[in-house]
Amino acid sequence: MSEWTWEWTGYDPAAEQLRESLCTLGNGYFATRGALPECRADGVHYPGTYVAGCYNRLESTVAGRHVVNEDMVNLPNWLLLRFRLRRAGETWGPWFAPGPHTVADHRHVLDLRRATLTRTFTHHMGAAHMGADHTGAAHTAPLHMGVAHTGAAHMGAAHMAAAPMLKVEQTRLVHMDDPHTAALQTVFTSEGWSGEIEIESCLDGEVVNGNVHRYGTLDRHHVAHVHTGAREPDTVWLHCRTSASGVAVALAARTTVDAARAPVSSELRPGRRRAVHRLVVPVTAGRPVTVDKTVALHTSRDAAISDPLGAALDRATTAAPFPALLESHTAAWERLWRRADIQVPGEAGRILRLHLFHVLQTLSPHTADLDVGVPARGLHGEAYRGHVFWDELFVLPYLTLHFPDVSRALLDYRHRRLPRACREAADAGHAGAMYPWQSGSDGREETQRWHLNPRSGRWLPDHSRLQHHVGSAIAYNVVDYCEATGDTEYLHTKGAEMLLQIARFWADRAEYDADVGAYRLRGVVGPDEYHDAYPDAERPGLDDNTYTNVTAAWVLARTLHVLRHLPAWRRGELFERVRLDAAEPPRWDEISRRLHIPFHAGVISQFAGYDGLAELDWDGYRERYGSIRRLDRILEAEGDTVNRYKASKQADVLMLGHLFSPAELRALFRRLGHDLDDGLWHRTVDYYLARTSHGSTLSELVHGLVLARARRADAWRYVRDALEADIADIQGGTTGEGIHLGAMAGTLALVQRGLTGLETREDALRLDPVPLPALSAYSFSLHYRGHWGITLHRSPGRLEIAVPRSDQSPIRVVLADQEVTITPGDTCVLEVAED
Repeated sequence: MSEWTWEWTGYDPAAEQLRESLCTLGNGYFATRGALPECRADGVHYPGTYVAGCYNRLESTVAGRHVVNEDMVNLPNWLLLRFRLRRAGETWGPWFAPGPHTVADHRHVLDLRRATLTRTFTHHMGAAHMGADHTGAAHTAPLHMGVAHTGAAHMGAAHMAAAPMLKVEQTRLVHMDDPHTAALQTVFTSEGWSGEIEIESCLDGEVVNGNVHRYGTLDRHHVAHVHTGAREPDTVWLHCRTSASGVAVALAARTTVDAARAPVSSELRPGRRRAVHRLVVPVTAGRPVTVDKTVALHTSRDAAISDPLGAALDRATTAAPFPALLESHTAAWERLWRRADIQVPGEAGRILRLHLFHVLQTLSPHTADLDVGVPARGLHGEAYRGHVFWDELFVLPYLTLHFPDVSRALLDYRHRRLPRACREAADAGHAGAMYPWQSGSDGREETQRWHLNPRSGRWLPDHSRLQHHVGSAIAYNVVDYCEATGDTEYLHTKGAEMLLQIARFWADRAEYDADVGAYRLRGVVGPDEYHDAYPDAERPGLDDNTYTNVTAAWVLARTLHVLRHLPAWRRGELFERVRLDAAEPPRWDEISRRLHIPFHAGVISQFAGYDGLAELDWDGYRERYGSIRRLDRILEAEGDTVNRYKASKQADVLMLGHLFSPAELRALFRRLGHDLDDGLWHRTVDYYLARTSHGSTLSELVHGLVLARARRADAWRYVRDALEADIADIQGGTTGEGIHLGAMAGTLALVQRGLTGLETREDALRLDPVPLPALSAYSFSLHYRGHWGITLHRSPGRLEIAVPRSDQSPIRVVLADQEVTITPGDTCVLEVAED
């Protein structure tokens, strides 16, 4: 199999939703799942199309409670194209439906280089009526059996060979050069028969948000005010609005048949919620028939568009033929690959390229023109409702070194919502900015108040909105972007404003405790969402979560550093604008040095009081349940709570080793009055590894990088699990609801930043390579301080850095034991230790 292609063979209903997620195509503006074109949502297949930033809010009543949720909207399905056959002198057969009796040689190929999804199969017409009931619809019962079939298994081989067949090849794309265009090409080739094919090409407005089973009791009807129509001779259109947010959405679909196969008849049939273009096309044995469906999509959120429907119709009716669309689409992707590709040998390299493919489909250069954040489950995931969490902490560090304009736009999403974050803080009685744990359209807190445990069927209070560390993640990305790009204009304006208000929030939240002799942050939840309260406590939240406290101290210290280096006029202007009292910065400095960090048993505590929790019978639970990744759900279903145990979804103390280099982390602890030596850190790593269920796809990623430095022999197992998290669906069905973008981008950053030890600070590229035998050779290019296309190649014992010729200044490269300056046009080869 090529390093650029992924292939799925056979037809396995049980695996369809996973394959559909992994085969999603997108361009940063919109994305469409890799569903079969002839299928509507039916419990096995789930076609879904989503536009970045298109949300809608609905009210529901669940278990007697009134709840409000905002979701990224599943928009009308443009992909739908079905067919049925008629041999000469016969009546029409049933509409084709995939199943064990109707398809053979079923194959999907995802071509990453060209960003196309190609499906091929053979339809044995002798089996057509075997899969149909009296209504002409295919039986669906066999589709739920979870058995993969590669052909009409129950037909005799001789009969199959003699039976008339139809070969079908379908290729689709979501155009990367023109973000409002998508296309589907279908080629039909009959073998052993002649007759006609009836084709229905449809825009389907009968859609709901239905891909997450546990949301099934909520109102899911986001699409309203559906109108359809047609423009002769070959185009249908659909216009609708989201029910509450009022976003207008328009689609136009032009369906044509190659000139050599002029249709017998063509009829445009607008309906109440579906617009159908019906064609009857003659077929002759051995002569292909090509049907092209070209679609345009616009919304009222588009810049410089006052009439989305008119724009969609104009774009669809004037679009280039499919071969030309494919050529320009491929060329656009080639430009992306040149800037972002990462070369790693073997299967790890194939997976990393698939991860990069999904990152670029979700956050492409088109994203730079949009007001959107980083959707945690990609641009097609209804899980997490398409919301923006802290996952940008794992995504932007990679993007910044390849597409800094995209990173800046994603930070702008946060800056535009800074006033709302300040209002949220004020409403909670605090100063500064309290960014929401889950964000959507306008920056309000979108975290649900209740969540369903599907194992017990009970709705439980959700306290994850107390994860205020999301503000620290935003601050981290602001600093990282500005250091990597040298964008002082951003740092001195929008960046400084966000840093200041986030620091102000932490300073206001900190309470001095005379008994402890330190400042404390009470009532928070850390990245380990298993613990959201103390056992039997009346109020939610924990005190002095180490990850939260250390990152808050870092925010305070970095903000003070930025303020000290601002031009005097800008500093005065900023202080005046946000009404910063002169007494505030000195207090920030004090808090940044005296936030409480708890310890117990010779290790860093995850939070104050962690040592008082009970130990869990890990072996017993693994023996009883097998996978215990969602230990919280298991314990709740037993009438227990994970809050009672020393058990983590992901060990957030160790997350500090993912964010900060060993030297920087030691300096942070030293600032807080503690000596973080190797012995303390290694004991802490071992302690939490034994008490972590890895209920988050980010967990193995973090542990893999930390172990690469602390316990190298065990690192590869965690890195491998991080690489396979989505392709193997290790969370047990969640990838079908949307890929985990943070984990995918995090594996790229693990190579680009983690294994190289790459940091962009103090006006230098700082490198501290980590030997990991299973990933000992790799190369990539990056953008740094105006230098485009710097290449870094790592091989055992060597590190080669090439800086393209330009008029930019030389760059400093700093390793632990040496420093070099590389002039544009030069290449430097450095020897690095492997031990």
